[in-house]
Amino acid sequence: QVQLVESGGGLVQAGGSLRLSCAASGRTFSSYVIGWFRQAPGREREFVVTIGRNGGTTNYADSAVGRFTISRDNAKNTVYLQMINLKPEDTAVYYCAAGNSVFSMTSGAYGYWGQGTQVTVSS
Repeated sequence: QVQLVESGGGLVQAGGSLRLSCAASGRTFSSYVIGWFRQAPGREREFVVTIGRNGGTTNYADSAVGRFTISRDNAKNTVYLQMINLKPEDTAVYYCAAGNSVFSMTSGAYGYWGQGTQVTVSS
């Protein structure tokens, strides 16, 4: 079992940057694939990116390619999401989740979730 806590969200102007963190508790963190999803008001939860257990494999949604970078530090039980050139359409609550396959892009494939962190991008 793993518990996840997101942080780093906030209000930023379009074109700005944020780095989100997903801190995990438990000694099995490195055995999980970690994904980031986001959910805007009135919309379904959307896949953003995943990272494999050792950080060597990543899978990005088209909307994230070239602007978002995921990384992990297993010694710190933390996954990071660096976001640059943010756009108003990136506004959402961002969630990290633990799963088993880096190629899983549906929320149902992830068994553990954090509480989310709000990202708001103003135009």
